Amino acid sequence: MKTQDLETRILQAYPDAQLAIFDSNGRGDHFEIRISSETINKLSRIQRHQSILKLFDDEFKTGELHALSVKPFEL
Repeated sequence: MKTQDLETRILQAYPDAQLAIFDSNGRGDHFEIRISSETINKLSRIQRHQSILKLFDDEFKTGELHALSVKPFEL
């Protein structure tokens, strides 16, 4: 998966999000996502992580994605 694919899907769900996405291992299956949005910022750390992971359920099931680290965007 490409960082642009992740960004597109996240922005569809959270249009006001500010994002920084990093391919952690260079193989397109481990990513770190830094995110800030009004909606996301209101969620607990666990809820924030779950809401992003849910966007990629199919990719996790097929193995296209193996890991996503979700962290708040430090402004």
